[in-house]
Amino acid sequence: MLAALGRAYAAVRWYLTSMMGDTAYAGYVAHLRRTHPDRPVPSEREFWRARYAEQGASPEGRCC
Repeated sequence: MLAALGRAYAAVRWYLTSMMGDTAYAGYVAHLRRTHPDRPVPSEREFWRARYAEQGASPEGRCC
C-alpha cells in the first residue's frame, strides 16, 4: 500500500512539474546534447531569458 502511494505521488509530481515547465531546461539540454553536440549549452538563466523573450515576441500561443 505504501509503495502504491509513493508511485502515485511520484506520478502526480512528475505531471505537475512537467505542466509548470520545471523540466523544460533539462529537456532542452538533453535535446541539444543529442542533436547538436557541437553547440555550447546555455546556462539555465540564459535559457529562461531566451524562452521568455520568445514568448513576449510572439504572444499568439498564449491565452492571456
